[in-house]
Amino acid sequence: MGLSAGFPARRAALEILSDVLRRRRPLDGALSATAGLEGRDAAFARAIASETLRRLGQLDAVIRSCVAKPPAPNRAGPTPEILLAGACELLFLGVPPHAAVDGANRLAQADANAVHFKPLINAVLRRVAREGPALLQGQDAARLNTPDWLWARWLETYGEQRTRAIAAIHQGVPPLDVVAKAEPPEHAEALFGNAWRYTTPARVDALPGYGEGRWWVQDVAATLPAQLFGNVEGRTVIDLCAAPGGKTAQLAARGAKLIAVERDAARLERVKENLARLKLEAELVVSDLRDYTPAQPAPFVLLDAPCSATGTIRRHPDIPWIKGASDVTQCAQAAAELIDAAASMTAPGGLLVFAVCSLEPEEGPEQVAAFLKRRRDFARVPVRADEVFGLDAIDGGDLRTLPCLMAERGGMDGFYAARLRRTE
Repeated sequence: MGLSAGFPARRAALEILSDVLRRRRPLDGALSATAGLEGRDAAFARAIASETLRRLGQLDAVIRSCVAKPPAPNRAGPTPEILLAGACELLFLGVPPHAAVDGANRLAQADANAVHFKPLINAVLRRVAREGPALLQGQDAARLNTPDWLWARWLETYGEQRTRAIAAIHQGVPPLDVVAKAEPPEHAEALFGNAWRYTTPARVDALPGYGEGRWWVQDVAATLPAQLFGNVEGRTVIDLCAAPGGKTAQLAARGAKLIAVERDAARLERVKENLARLKLEAELVVSDLRDYTPAQPAPFVLLDAPCSATGTIRRHPDIPWIKGASDVTQCAQAAAELIDAAASMTAPGGLLVFAVCSLEPEEGPEQVAAFLKRRRDFARVPVRADEVFGLDAIDGGDLRTLPCLMAERGGMDGFYAARLRRTE
């Protein structure tokens, strides 16, 4: 990919990085800085920002090797982000040194605080261009790009081998997964079920079949929790915390009488638009699920609970740097209320599937274990490998995918799901 776009792209990337690293704004929201840019500039800005976040630990280590005393962020304006982005261009995006260094100098020149550090930026990036590739060779990339709070947690839960495999898959640009309503999408690779994968970057709305509503975007791991219900045709399913809507579309396409509940009206509006494109139907309800009471309990209830989302770092490389262990604790506390509310919507004999896109035990298996102690009228229904296409993704009877599963094909998101039956 020839990345030779200019100042507008780099300025947008700098704004995105500052938003994420200083203000802890999620990358998806910060990408609004690319609005108004031409396609090539927008793509370059996204590439700089995303790859810098994926390789943040490595880049920081290289820069610290090339400057005796890095400038303090509170005195140097965006100088640290200019250095990180410039080093990323040089070491990971293949931008020629003269273009990357000149681009960084222009960013510094345009900022009242960073301009005083322009000589430093110039000198450091020229040294990075010369010495950076050799420095990368001696790095432990997986460890450097995973902050301490996550590394320690994953070592305890998964052991070093799997922790390293998870961290390694996070360093690659993830492929695009889609789920087809019927016929296979053009130029996509088959995965399993109705899931397909595009490995060549492309604009989603420019791919064949998008406008005709033949498929929707959904990570392949995210398709598995809804599989745990079995046949839902003609049956009522309550889909809680429904946005962004992949599971909603999945269940509607399988013929369920679907009630999708989501407290964020704007996000539910996007679900509505996607269902219209796909020519699928569902009853959409704007409500916090703790305040929602269905007309009658349902035979199937799906709760994809809000969580720390550490299973989605492949697609959201900002997560390690904007979240911490306290976020896991807060999400786990909130999820206990949500699963209790979901249980009250489940009819006797019905199935409740609880899912999170988190790798953290407090948000997954520990959450379910605590629920089953509180609610003796629910029992685990173990998941079988044949129900999830033979994947090596069963742990203690529950579904557990890791990002390094199918690593040779680009991996998948980390998901946990438990299937629970109301016994009375």
